[in-house]
Amino acid sequence: MDIGKRIVFIGDSITEWGRYEDQEGIGTGYVRLLHDYLRVIAPEKKHEIFNRGVGGDRIINLKERWEQDVIDLAPDVVSVSIGINDVWRQLDQPEIEQVSPEAFEATYRHLLEQVKSCQLVLMEPTVIEEDENAKGNQLLKKYVEVVQSLANEYKAVLVPTHEAFVRYLEKNSGYPLTTDGVHMNSAGNTLMAKTWIEAVE
Repeated sequence: MDIGKRIVFIGDSITEWGRYEDQEGIGTGYVRLLHDYLRVIAPEKKHEIFNRGVGGDRIINLKERWEQDVIDLAPDVVSVSIGINDVWRQLDQPEIEQVSPEAFEATYRHLLEQVKSCQLVLMEPTVIEEDENAKGNQLLKKYVEVVQSLANEYKAVLVPTHEAFVRYLEKNSGYPLTTDGVHMNSAGNTLMAKTWIEAVE
């Protein structure tokens, strides 16, 4: 697609990665790679990139800040990467109120309804542990399916990041994509950015 000028990336720590320490507020993760890529290949378009990732966020947290961090910025493109913490909290904080796949879908749809006039880019949640058979990844499947379904429903660009990570893990290269099973190293950020570019372009 012809990528609009003002692009908001919203999500959790994977999106946030380093933005608070970065003078430009872009960070050092996949958003930085995409920012620099777009600046280099289309300098005349002068893309404006906004990183609105917040560590620990679940879909319910996006709802709380959607107006301020998305709508008020009047974006042309909204790129969403969410879902990891909706599953991870089930594993590391089972005592708190959880976000079921059904609640995840309902809240996600509510958010998308407010930005239907924008170009929408929905990124699949990546992985929880670099093992396709890990419990986190088994639980994650339903959330990935929700993102796929919503992308189809809203005619959004689907970025198959989960699929890309699983495909990489199946090759068993031994070279990690994350620092702790969830947060990206430079290779993981590169794979996320590559998958985004291939899907969007």
